[in-house]
Amino acid sequence: MTHIEIIKVELKDIDNLQKIGIKTFSETFSEGNLEENMTKYLDEGFSIEKLTAELNDKNTEFYFATIDENVIGYLKLNFGQSQTELQDDKGLEIERIYVAKEFHGKQVGQILCDKALEIAKRKKFDFVWLGVWEENPRAINFYKQNGFVEFDKHIFKLGNDEQTDIMMKLQLKN
Repeated sequence: MTHIEIIKVELKDIDNLQKIGIKTFSETFSEGNLEENMTKYLDEGFSIEKLTAELNDKNTEFYFATIDENVIGYLKLNFGQSQTELQDDKGLEIERIYVAKEFHGKQVGQILCDKALEIAKRKKFDFVWLGVWEENPRAINFYKQNGFVEFDKHIFKLGNDEQTDIMMKLQLKN
């Protein structure tokens, strides 16, 4: 496979961010969810307004995985008060790692995860955490293979559907 490049997303990249976000979320979750819940979540979660606010947030960073300048996946990280749940200054949240379906099994997710861990170590975070849908065994196994362990659960709202996410953590320092 061609070389995968990881690049930081900037405001000028917002259209590509919206496209890859909608594409990968739909590919990952459409099958197991009602269409109206998916539509509501995609319209709200990937609106230009919401993405602009997130890109302008100094405590949120996005990274694209690209091949020949084509976006094939992305990573979203949150720090400090921008974390969705723990908001612990010692922790870094991986809010999203998504890869286009045609690139599953080609190490793209691993490269994005490695980027997140590299940033966490460089910024001297004690741990990295995330939430993953309890009905997504592929992702759960991926994170377990990377050393993450379950520590809690929380509710993730997809449209009108309340779903349970498993919260997982990787300790970097004691």
